[in-house]
Amino acid sequence: MTFLKRYQDYIILFSLFLLSFFYATASVPLFNLDEGAFSEATREMLRNGDLVTTYLGGELRFDKPILIYWLQLLSVKIFGINEFSFRLPSALSAFFWGVCLYLFTKRNFDRKKAFWSAFLFASSLQITVIGKAAVADALLNLFIASTMFCMWEYFKTRKRKYLYLLFSFMALGTLTKGPIAVFIPFFVSFFYLLAKGRLDFWLRSVFDPKGLLLFFLIALPWYAIEYLKEGEAFIEGFIIKHNIQRFNSAFENHKGGFFYYVPVLLAGLLPFTGVILHSLLKIRKNLNDLTLFLLIWFSFVFIFFSFSQTKLPHYIIYGYTPLFIIASLAIDDFRSKKAIVFPVLSLFLLFLFLPEAASFFKDSLKGEYLKEIIENAPVYFNFFYKAKIAAAILILTLAYFLEDFKKIAVITGFATLFVINSAVIPAYASLVEAPVKEAGIFIKKLAPKNAVMYGINTPSLMVYADRIVKRKYPENGDVVFTKIDKLKEFKKYEILWEKNGIVVIKKIF
Repeated sequence: MTFLKRYQDYIILFSLFLLSFFYATASVPLFNLDEGAFSEATREMLRNGDLVTTYLGGELRFDKPILIYWLQLLSVKIFGINEFSFRLPSALSAFFWGVCLYLFTKRNFDRKKAFWSAFLFASSLQITVIGKAAVADALLNLFIASTMFCMWEYFKTRKRKYLYLLFSFMALGTLTKGPIAVFIPFFVSFFYLLAKGRLDFWLRSVFDPKGLLLFFLIALPWYAIEYLKEGEAFIEGFIIKHNIQRFNSAFENHKGGFFYYVPVLLAGLLPFTGVILHSLLKIRKNLNDLTLFLLIWFSFVFIFFSFSQTKLPHYIIYGYTPLFIIASLAIDDFRSKKAIVFPVLSLFLLFLFLPEAASFFKDSLKGEYLKEIIENAPVYFNFFYKAKIAAAILILTLAYFLEDFKKIAVITGFATLFVINSAVIPAYASLVEAPVKEAGIFIKKLAPKNAVMYGINTPSLMVYADRIVKRKYPENGDVVFTKIDKLKEFKKYEILWEKNGIVVIKKIF
């Protein structure tokens, strides 16, 4: 009993991390578009043996740098081509991201605040979703957080080992997702040291010769080799298209107003949005050099991406890490059970009746595919799905009457992760993504020489089919993967396979 009491916080955090980042990573099909695209690019890297350039569907893919693909490739070589292998690098990255957060908070504050910062981190909706997704963001956030933590330790101690670690993590982040890994530390450090009247120190640190040399030794080789290999296509595709154009134009129609990230924050930080908002309102009480640094970190990310023309929900996560630390400082003053439990109960009730709510909009939809999805939803959002959520609602309702705030918070965190990771995500994936996986396995067994994808963009099909399936208008005799909406475009065809609005046909003429 003494052992359990002594290590209670570690047991809670370890269990929470497992539930948040590793649960169901092997059983849930890949999500499209992003998970499918990253995973297929890694599969093609495995098949063609090119460890420098990534391809998707046989075409050059310059969306992201190379590091996440190398890690996914290593995982695939160890565990085979499957969902667990593609997601493992992200899950491990999220795990160590949380560990770094805990250690930094403990070092600069105390063990209790370290517990709460890591607990709020692992419980949050957006963190649990992105933390195990087979994309680059968990890895990038690990490096951004590590860079910023080392930056603070260098500011505080002036020990150069932290400066060189800072440059190293920043270089690894640049190999993960490009210039954003430099951009955030560069400007946050500038604004912080400007506020402290230490721009001379900022200039010496930013242009430290050994630090720059270390950065370029780590980050430059792949960029140089890729440029020599692909030339202007790399500059145009990666630097201009996927970095500059993402800021000054709405890339791939991912747009939104200036306040786009306000609702994203409110939903993404659940179940503890109230705690975090409370801590920001009380920031003056805890304001010191470190909290000023953390506040500038979050504020810069929020403002910068609010001005960016391309908006995606996960961009704001780059500024979440400091919020969890700030919230841990004010949690002793927060005692509103309603602000924690009621929003989560409302979310659970929405999930409980999601298929019924969606059915009200079915008749107003134009596409047959969406109507098919809604009609088939009750098969997957079934009794077992509803029983899990009902059980979580009951437990959360009972927890509300407890007096111990920590117990209420812990139960709320675990209940939220349980509902999201054991009910909502698996049900949605079974409805929408499992048919793509099954179609891919069907095409793999059929082994046609002329399979094409038409009117739909689901790269995970190629992962499961273990072959490149080009996106193009089908010719006579082609085996076509498409949605039922597109069947009206063909005069004659044979349906080879179908499920939930997804079909595999043979075009006859």
